[in-house]
Amino acid sequence: MGISVSACQATSPEAGVSALPKFREIKEPVFDYRVYTLEKFLSQFNSPLTPYSSEFIEQADYYGIDYRLVPAISGVESTFGKRIPADSYNAYGWVNGNYSFKSWPDSIQVVSKTLKNNYIDKGAISIAKIAKIYAPPSTTWGVKVQYFVSKIDALPLSFDI
Repeated sequence: MGISVSACQATSPEAGVSALPKFREIKEPVFDYRVYTLEKFLSQFNSPLTPYSSEFIEQADYYGIDYRLVPAISGVESTFGKRIPADSYNAYGWVNGNYSFKSWPDSIQVVSKTLKNNYIDKGAISIAKIAKIYAPPSTTWGVKVQYFVSKIDALPLSFDI
């Protein structure tokens, strides 16, 4: 119940309603270290995905997946979006690279949603388990994805805790 006055702005009370002032919340921009971390990481590779760092975080939060997973997959599959079929926005090797998305945000949303619904929610709750479905028969795909996850941010994976 402790609303901080510094986080709110008092407004004039309406006539006859109350002698107490009403408060409306002032929304200040919130710094999300993950956006900064991902932007910094992707920019090291001159990735066309760099400007979409916040989109990766938004979709990851919406679907409840680790924010590093989809960018890490793009690292393994396309050097972070640099090596893709022309105008496909397919940085993820989706359908063995034979799929075109409408845009980078579309690709991030579709891949995030599918990983959550068709992989993680069905028991593939680690990169090793995702690898068996996403990239069979590769024995190195999961290790490479894990490598990029750890390079983006050294925190443990949210679903490996």
